[in-house]
Amino acid sequence: MRKRRAAIAVLGATVMAVSVAACGSGKSDKASGPGDFKGKTLTVWLMSGSNPPGWTKDITAAFEKKYPGAKLSIQVQQWNGIQQKLTTALSESTPPDVVEIGNTQTPYYAATGGLMDLTGDRADLGGNDWTPALNASAVYQDKQFAAPWYASNRVVVYNKKIWADAGIKDTPRTQDEFFKDLDAVKAKGTQDALYAPGQDWYSFDGFLLDAGADLVKKSGDSYVSNLDSPQAAAAINLYKKLNSYGTAPKDKDEATPQQSDVFAKGDVGAFIGFGWEAAGAIAKNPQLKDEIGYFPIPGRTAGKPAKVFLGGSNLAVAQASKNPELAKDFLKLALSDQFEGALAKEGGVIPNKTALNSNLAGNPFATAASAAAANGGTTPLIPAWGNVENKPNPISTIFMTGVLQGQDPSAAAKQADAEINKRLSQKQ
Repeated sequence: MRKRRAAIAVLGATVMAVSVAACGSGKSDKASGPGDFKGKTLTVWLMSGSNPPGWTKDITAAFEKKYPGAKLSIQVQQWNGIQQKLTTALSESTPPDVVEIGNTQTPYYAATGGLMDLTGDRADLGGNDWTPALNASAVYQDKQFAAPWYASNRVVVYNKKIWADAGIKDTPRTQDEFFKDLDAVKAKGTQDALYAPGQDWYSFDGFLLDAGADLVKKSGDSYVSNLDSPQAAAAINLYKKLNSYGTAPKDKDEATPQQSDVFAKGDVGAFIGFGWEAAGAIAKNPQLKDEIGYFPIPGRTAGKPAKVFLGGSNLAVAQASKNPELAKDFLKLALSDQFEGALAKEGGVIPNKTALNSNLAGNPFATAASAAAANGGTTPLIPAWGNVENKPNPISTIFMTGVLQGQDPSAAAKQADAEINKRLSQKQ
């Protein structure tokens, strides 16, 4: 995601396919006794914000208890630049065994041969109960190349005290009410009524979906960019207005600097983000613990939140993993009701099966996010989309920053469309 980002990030050179036999996926890491695990280390790459501390501690203990002598090495990666880093890692002879991949990235890595085919393992991993909408991104050409782990979407995270001091009693239900509230916060002297970085293309994508269009459209048998459209112009102008309510840079994304760090200072009215970002702000400034609230991004009419980019993450086994059986067993553990439920409860993310949604009870972020999730959408689940998200991402760097710095939306769109179409046409 990036999460949820997110999910989600950023989802390249071609990854060389390595055969299952060559990477020792037969019986090389199967064991009949505890001694067989001695000295083995299972390396798992998870993305920043995805693995809460309690969940990480517990699953590490459970894994190492189940496989005496083995070690679980969970290595946290940053979303910024992850596609290039993961592309390189999966092409090497000793990649991480298990990787977290953003939902929009999965078809890209499946097509390039970097991920192990888990079709035969789906039932054993709990796949019969996975929510179809979440599992769609983990399937490529009718084969299961990953397992859905969680989903999430952005909401408005706000400072209750700042909003109360501006005379606001209730959270906005419509877009017009939202702007009215931001005006009130701004008028009260808050410099950053809303902190909205100019290259947060995930939030922009939500506004585009809400306007009735997508980032791409079908042209014959291919996809082409759709930024030079009335809907995209409306969406970017809306985002430009939101950006004007604060001092967020027009040429940086939400991680530069981390918007949670900015919010942690205590003088920002609101930002659009995830629950883990709010938790990060509280960690830096504990005084905010009781001052943070959440509400879905308002739509044009009351009772219907705006559509959002539904981010999420899948878990996959590297094709060249030296420990494929241990890797699959880790997936089975992580995707179990115990740990999937614990992740939802501690992380406030939407679990991969609806039967586990009860774990979200009492989580204000998850409540707000789930209210908007029904309107969620994602980028086309096509391999070439990974090329688009390679840095520098033309959606954010050419189109969004261009418009926010004064360029005409159509002119900026034409430039971005040309680059996006070039990337969409690249062979996998």
